[in-house]
Amino acid sequence: MAQHESAIQYITATAEDAGKRLDQFLVSHIPDVSRARVQQLIGQQKVQVDGKPAKPSLKLRGGERIEILGDVQPAPLRAIAEEIPLEIVYEDDDLVVINKPAGMMVHAGAGATEDARNRGTLVNALLHRFGNLSGVGGDLRPGIVHRLDRQTSGLMIVAKNDIAHRKLANAFASRRVHKTYIALVQGWLKQRSGTISSPISRDRIRRTRMTTKLSGGREAVSHYRVVEQFESAYGKFSLLEVKIETGRTHQIRVHMASLGHPVVGDTLYGATGEINPPAASSKRPDIAPSLKLGRNFLHSAEIRFEQPKTGSELAFSRSLPMELQTFLEQLRSSTGH
Repeated sequence: MAQHESAIQYITATAEDAGKRLDQFLVSHIPDVSRARVQQLIGQQKVQVDGKPAKPSLKLRGGERIEILGDVQPAPLRAIAEEIPLEIVYEDDDLVVINKPAGMMVHAGAGATEDARNRGTLVNALLHRFGNLSGVGGDLRPGIVHRLDRQTSGLMIVAKNDIAHRKLANAFASRRVHKTYIALVQGWLKQRSGTISSPISRDRIRRTRMTTKLSGGREAVSHYRVVEQFESAYGKFSLLEVKIETGRTHQIRVHMASLGHPVVGDTLYGATGEINPPAASSKRPDIAPSLKLGRNFLHSAEIRFEQPKTGSELAFSRSLPMELQTFLEQLRSSTGH
C-alpha cells in the first residue's frame, strides 16, 4: 500500500512480498518507473527501509516501511551550456559550420541523467558560445540538423534559427547536401569504386548496432572510391573517399562492415581494437608491437550545401585530424622490408 506526503512516498511491504528484492518490489509497486530509475534512487540514498538506506538487492521479509525521498520520474533533461573549445569553420546569421573532434557526443541521449553523461556535448558547447539556437530539435538537440557519431570527427552544420533549421532539414531530406568522408578500412576491396545500397535497420539482438541483414530497413546509399591501398607490416588497408546520399545511423560503418572491410578502430562492427603485426614482422626493431587508434578512422572531410536564406552555395573542407594523420603515417612507414 502506497501513501504520499508532499514529495515523500511511503509503501508498506506485505507478507506476500517476503523474499523479493527491494528494486523488483519497487518496480512492481510504482507505475511507469524503470528498474534503472529505481536503482538510481537507491544509489542516491533516496530510498529508506525502516528509516535506513538500503541496497537494491535487499531481500524483504514483509512488514517493512519503505520511504521514497525523491521524485520517481526525473525532470525532463535539458542541454546545459558549458565552456568547451569549438573550432568554428563558418558562421552567419542563420547557421554555423563546426569541425567536431572525435570523442565528443553531439547531444545527450534521452535516457541520460544530470550527471557526466549530459556533460561535454557539442550542444552544450554551442549553447555557451551562441546562446539561443533553433528549437525545432527540442530541448536536448537545439540547432542539431544532422549528427556525427561520437568517435567520428569532421564537419557539421548547426542551425541558429527555426527557419534555417527547417530549410536545411529539407535540403538533407531531398539529398541537396553533399557530404564526403575519408575512411580507412581493413583489407583491400575487390573493386576500386562502387555503390552500396543495402537498407539499414536496428539490430534486434544488440540494440546499439545497426545491420543490413534484416528486411524492411531504411534506404541507405553510399558511394566509395579507393584513394590508396597498401600492405603494411600490420596487414592490408584501404583509404577511401565515401560520399553518402542518405544519413542513416552508422551508415558508412555498417556498409563497409557488410563488405567485410570494417572501418579501422570500429570494434562495434568487427574491427580489432589493437592491430598487431604478424610474427614475421614483429621481430623488426622499427615496428611497434601493436597499434591502437582509440577511435574510428572516419572523418567528415567536405560538405557542400545552399545557404538557406540566400540560396548561394557554401562549401567547406577540413583535412584529417592529427591523430588520424599520425596513425596513417605509422602504417605507411611500416611497409618497407
